Amino acid sequence: MTAARRPAGKGTAVVILAAGRGKRMKSRVPKVLHPVGGRPMLASVLECAAALKPSRTVVVIGHQAAAVRAWIGDRAEIALQDPPRGTGDAARCGLKRLSGFRGVVVILNGDTPLVRAETVERLAAAHGVSGATVTLATTRLADPTGYGRVVRGPDGAVTGIVEERDAAPAQRRIAEINTGLYAVEADFLGRALAELSADNAQGEYYLTDVVGAAVAAGRTVQTMAVEADEVQGVNSRVDLARVEGVMRARACRRWMEEGVTILDPTRTWIDATVTIGPDTVLAPGVWLEGATAVGAGCRIGAGSRVAASRLGDGVVVKDYCVIEEAEIDDGASVGPFAHLRPGSILRRDARVGNFVEMKNVELGVGSKANHLSYLGDAVIGARVNIGAGAITCNYDGVKKSRTVIEDGVFVGSDSQFVAPVRVGKGAVIAAGTTVTEDVPADALVIGRTAQVVKPGWAKRKRQASKHRPGGSRTRGARRAATSRT
Repeated sequence: MTAARRPAGKGTAVVILAAGRGKRMKSRVPKVLHPVGGRPMLASVLECAAALKPSRTVVVIGHQAAAVRAWIGDRAEIALQDPPRGTGDAARCGLKRLSGFRGVVVILNGDTPLVRAETVERLAAAHGVSGATVTLATTRLADPTGYGRVVRGPDGAVTGIVEERDAAPAQRRIAEINTGLYAVEADFLGRALAELSADNAQGEYYLTDVVGAAVAAGRTVQTMAVEADEVQGVNSRVDLARVEGVMRARACRRWMEEGVTILDPTRTWIDATVTIGPDTVLAPGVWLEGATAVGAGCRIGAGSRVAASRLGDGVVVKDYCVIEEAEIDDGASVGPFAHLRPGSILRRDARVGNFVEMKNVELGVGSKANHLSYLGDAVIGARVNIGAGAITCNYDGVKKSRTVIEDGVFVGSDSQFVAPVRVGKGAVIAAGTTVTEDVPADALVIGRTAQVVKPGWAKRKRQASKHRPGGSRTRGARRAATSRT
């Protein structure tokens, strides 16, 4: 990219307009905080701003200001627009926060999360090289309804931008639209914003009028073409879904280019905060979200969801698993139909099978819980076998307690551990046992009632029921009884 040539001492500041109400969203959540790609759309715009390495970044907020301010925190400076009086007034509020700044102001919109960082860098560079007073990004749409049109003179030079409500019929047929992405010299921007008029169909101060002011003052205005999908704004839930689709397709393409196999990109969701190693395979319906890191050579089965978790290399997640805030080491496997809740840790080569739920449990190296178990608040050592239907009873109605099962323990099917309890190394827990006290190493524990056998009891019971008044009858007798009238 060609470096921007600016006078010595000039820098770049960014103003992000995020004060709009977003009425068509019909939401109690501020529009710019609605997630796209797994994070608030304003986060994507701030990331673009950061690519410029600006000296200052200001976000102009207004509607539901407290919620937006709380999310922004120390990510940027804040300017408040109150009451809302249009984009020109919002930009004026942002520029006041930059009092004394004399460089180039790049203006972005908080509801256009698809703008790429390289596009913003290209805009700033083009502005610096050309020496223009105003540089704006434009695109062409087959249906430009709702957008401000870029008006040009016979020589092709920009003469202004007209908003749709103020446009004449001939102007509405113009396909080139304003994207709301600008680079403007700060000194000129301050003067132009101060002179804006609200004499228009909406009674608002239009930022687009700055372009006409530059032309009237004999200043240079240049345009830069951008891809239409980058500048899609979000004004409704329909827009939100469309933008989400584009973001999802981008994520899949990016990871396929990095060596990840995605069997059906149209049915795969990967948040912008996710990382994936090469040679991993994602089956249809996989959703990777939050701060999830997937290692190399993993396979994640159909319909599985992994949120804010870390998967090492060679991990297998079979179909229809839910994994939340968990850690899975190299070579471990999960599922199908397993649920790892927050705090679950699977050490190397551990196995969790079908219909197993774990919460706040460490399952040691090479250990396995393959069938139909609930394990909560436990530390399980290496090479432990957890039989089908085993349960750690971790909650007594008041507090939660921990179960510790040391290395090499064999747990028979349908066993229960009433915490707090510890099982020593190498112990064997017989099937159906309820463990209520600590078990020493290498012990056998049988905690079930003795089996009682009564020969012939079932036969005598059946025979007695046939002759009991009001008891059961043979099938033929029942049919005869029901056929009587």
